Amino acid sequence: MTDTARTEYVAEFLDGPLEGDFERRALVGGKPERRVGMVAAVDGLESLFWYDAIDEHTVGSELRVRFRFDPADSDPVESDEESD
Repeated sequence: MTDTARTEYVAEFLDGPLEGDFERRALVGGKPERRVGMVAAVDGLESLFWYDAIDEHTVGSELRVRFRFDPADSDPVESDEESD
């Protein structure tokens, strides 16, 4: 597959609440996103987490983009003590 035929990429989340997760995402305007917001449940509470692209590489014919967690712009990760 050539670069011009790509329609998606694989996002690799390096740290934060989504550490170790991979997700297939659509290219936007033929390019991977530079910043993504992800909603995830931590201790049963949904939160918004922001990740910034730090680099990209190709594995076989697949484009992969590595993302680093941005804790300053993300919802705080706190457990709900009332439900513990």
